[in-house]
Amino acid sequence: MRFSMKWPALHARAVLLGLLLVSGATFADDTRTDTAAHKGPVALRGPGKAAIASANFHATEAGLEVIAKGGNAFDAAIAVAATLSVVEPESSGIGGGFMAVLHRAADGKQIFIDARETAPAAVDPKDYVEKDGSPNRDTALNGPLSAGIPGEPAGLAWLAQHYGKLPLKQSLAPAVRIARDGFAPDSRLINAIAERQQDIRRWPASVAKFLPDGQPPVAGKTWRDPDQARTLELLGEQGGDGFYRGDVAQKLVAAVRAAGGNWTAKDLESYQVKERQPIVADYRGYRIVTAPPPSSGGVAVAEILNILSGFDLSKLDAAHRTHLVIEAMRRAFRDHNDYLGDPDFVKMPLDMLLSPYYADGLRQTILPDKATPSAMLPASAGAEPGMHTTHFSVIDPEGNIASITLTVNYTLGSTFVAKGTGVLLNDEMDDFALVPNKPNVYGLLGSKANAPEPGKRMLSSMTPSIVFGADRVGVIGSPGGSTIITQVLEGILAFIDGKDALGIAGQKRFHHQFMPDRVDVEDGVFDAATSEALTKMGHTLKPRSPWGYMNVVTWDLKTGKLDAASDPRRPSGLGKVQ
Repeated sequence: MRFSMKWPALHARAVLLGLLLVSGATFADDTRTDTAAHKGPVALRGPGKAAIASANFHATEAGLEVIAKGGNAFDAAIAVAATLSVVEPESSGIGGGFMAVLHRAADGKQIFIDARETAPAAVDPKDYVEKDGSPNRDTALNGPLSAGIPGEPAGLAWLAQHYGKLPLKQSLAPAVRIARDGFAPDSRLINAIAERQQDIRRWPASVAKFLPDGQPPVAGKTWRDPDQARTLELLGEQGGDGFYRGDVAQKLVAAVRAAGGNWTAKDLESYQVKERQPIVADYRGYRIVTAPPPSSGGVAVAEILNILSGFDLSKLDAAHRTHLVIEAMRRAFRDHNDYLGDPDFVKMPLDMLLSPYYADGLRQTILPDKATPSAMLPASAGAEPGMHTTHFSVIDPEGNIASITLTVNYTLGSTFVAKGTGVLLNDEMDDFALVPNKPNVYGLLGSKANAPEPGKRMLSSMTPSIVFGADRVGVIGSPGGSTIITQVLEGILAFIDGKDALGIAGQKRFHHQFMPDRVDVEDGVFDAATSEALTKMGHTLKPRSPWGYMNVVTWDLKTGKLDAASDPRRPSGLGKVQ
């Protein structure tokens, strides 16, 4: 059924939304957007060159070095990820995890790699709750109790074994070299260490790594990480066993347990990479291949695009176009909070959430010139969205594509380094709904679907995506906590509107995540007239900074031209074609 009636009151629209939410099973038969493993264009000819965009020039150069030695996009991805673990530990690392959307040129196969962290078997929700029932922010964000079992090392080994052309050791070599010989840390890393040094000082091995001579690194001075170099060497020599078994695993477990954590050797040995079907959304003649759960990003992006597909945004002024996008964001984040979790543990109504008929109903709840208070779409209070994680994009000469987002969650993760390994552990346990309907560090709410359980993967906002059009391909992703989803959405819309890589990565941004009920805006994103019009519609605009650092690669299929751009907000990033 399709809803075309006009409702005279906002209350009636809220009632309609409630009916839609409880009747989703009726929408499962007819979808334009689904989780089927659609193939992309098989006949694409490779561009003959490679393009990589990442948040650090060392990582981009490492990826291009591996391609020059005969590797493909997936080998390059290993090199980029491992190098970022060394030079950008504030955002990602082998003590964290990643999600990847891949396109294999040989057969057009689209792949989603889930190397997300998992909860240890001994996880106890009581460890993350204060006596008054509120979330315990210290145990959720700092030290070993905040860390999930890392997935990145297994994910890198998986990429090499199943999709790369080179031995894992060869792809990891640039990162090993940089960690061993040293590099000059950029200002963002130096500032991150200074910002979190009080927490770093709680852990002796963290002090040894991040506070040489008892102070944060100094600009221009070489910084070395020999312990991580050795850990990466063992990973290269032994594959996943070099991290999840043997000497490194023993040191990880010993360090975690000595500091009050609950990891076991079996937790590490049991970790598995998951290959899942990506979500595929069709919008205005473009096919968007994006991340499925345990990412919430792909579902939200697809839901937003389904809602927007009923409007001709090109015929609207900036204020009304933005209003509709905000309202679609609001509704998608509301569903994000209630339904999504680890697909191996919870059943989610994806047929409903991704159905065009569900989107039709949601669209009817949007007034053309008035904001919908989030309180009308059952809610509770949220907090500030965060700005962490990292993303990179790769296209190789054959046309293989990698869109990969990596994270340790908050800046410098848990700040806990396991002695003798160089491994900085994540603090991904905070991405669980540790206390249902209470916001995490990014202000995101959650339900029992995302409650912690042994071996369960916490919900993520990571949204690596590939956009296929008749004439162009775009590889898009971003860090940014909960704003990842909206930044990627805006990047996709900009790509469809014809912007180049730098135009996509550098465009001004806005964000709405249902709660708190406001629009976070970057300085300059709206002109004065648009801001005034949105305010009159009932939107609360709040300036914020910083924003995530997007990295984009585009490919013109007519000319074969590649274009790569790193976010201009991050001077140390590099987008390069070679």
